[in-house]
Amino acid sequence: MYKIVLNGITNKYEYDELIKVFLRPEEYSLLCDSDGENLSITAQTEDHNFTQVLEFNETEKNILKQAIYQKLCNLTEKKPEWGIHTGVRPVKLIGELFNKLGSMDAVIDKLKNFYLFDDEKIALICNTYHIQQKVLKSPVPNEVGLYVGIPFCPTRCLYCSFTSNQSGSVQIQNYMEALHEEIRHTGKKMAEIGMSPESIYIGGGTPTTLSAEQLDRLLDELHKAYDFSKVREFTVEAGRPDTITMEKLKVLKKHGVERISINPQTMKEKTLQLIGRSHNSKDILSAFHMAREVEIPIINTDIIAGLPEETTADFEHTIDTLIGLGAENITVHTLAVKRASRLIDVDSEFHYKQALIVKDMLALSKDRLYKNDYNPYYLYRQKHMAGSLENVGYAKTGCEGIYNIRIMEEHQTIVALGAGGISKVYYPLENRLERVPNVSNFEIYISRLNEMLQRKDDNLFRR
Repeated sequence: MYKIVLNGITNKYEYDELIKVFLRPEEYSLLCDSDGENLSITAQTEDHNFTQVLEFNETEKNILKQAIYQKLCNLTEKKPEWGIHTGVRPVKLIGELFNKLGSMDAVIDKLKNFYLFDDEKIALICNTYHIQQKVLKSPVPNEVGLYVGIPFCPTRCLYCSFTSNQSGSVQIQNYMEALHEEIRHTGKKMAEIGMSPESIYIGGGTPTTLSAEQLDRLLDELHKAYDFSKVREFTVEAGRPDTITMEKLKVLKKHGVERISINPQTMKEKTLQLIGRSHNSKDILSAFHMAREVEIPIINTDIIAGLPEETTADFEHTIDTLIGLGAENITVHTLAVKRASRLIDVDSEFHYKQALIVKDMLALSKDRLYKNDYNPYYLYRQKHMAGSLENVGYAKTGCEGIYNIRIMEEHQTIVALGAGGISKVYYPLENRLERVPNVSNFEIYISRLNEMLQRKDDNLFRR
């Protein structure tokens, strides 16, 4: 076990995130000045519980991270591909560096020799960045991303940490009435200050948990409340194939929804049962065929690399099936064992065990998707991901998701409605975001709706 000492440092959180890429939590103890211990080497070496003491005296953040990275590379013989970067948005880093350094050659040099990125990861995020620049215009002042949250699902998946509930029809209807009120209120306020949506994204949970009638009413409320004249993209997550019906799809089509998500996660029947999905592979195929019949233009799909008991061959079958179905957008997620998921109770170290197989799966998906004319258009990372790798959204040309890119870019205000919705107000002169959250529990949201509306009035619309 290692004792790692950061002299002259009072906040060790970011360094701990880097160390976790190399070592499991039980393999080390991390100390800094704020721990209040005598951190001299003499005192440390008297502690026989530790096989080795690592002491660092650098205090500049990135120089210290470089020193930790190099030392742990040598000790563990691991070389993490994202170098010293522990953030969620490595593509955003490219834009920041380009604005500062003025050339892509200088950016690539910085990524390689300062942040210590692997060449393959540099190529991946540079490709993603270039595609984003082609797809997006600069954000227009007073155009926003609009998110509407439906926090209900048929079942809760093993790996899920999102705000989702399995509730009865009365509770769902009560929630919808409160949500309609927030829609009307924010629509009025946005109109008063000249704010309009560039994209609309209805997510969850699983929005298609709602009945066709509830969906119809929700979409009607949105059209009444907001100016759709500048909307470039209208998305509804229909992630669970077993919640999709022809009637619901026709409602979406009638209201101008241009893209839906159908998220199989895997095409292996045993895995679907293991992770708590209530659909099977035939339901996935049926949902695709119905969406094509209704002529929904774009289908987004999510799959997960590293699911329990899956082999690379299983993952290959899933991705080949989706390519064969002609999905316009395929996001490849790396399994993350999150604190709010049931999987962490089953095996808190599962993501460590999956590192090598997930690396192979991501390499396979990249190869297959590139060969079939899909390109990466957004990318992000999370804590506790297998292999400390990444999630990548691939799309065919012209099918990239604007809302997804904007969320990762963080240069646009997001107005988020419903339980768990977190609005983010963007201040371009300061390049700063300010969060305006709704409560996550849907019942508390209903009872405190007026407070949620006042929060938006005070922090989002009074500018």
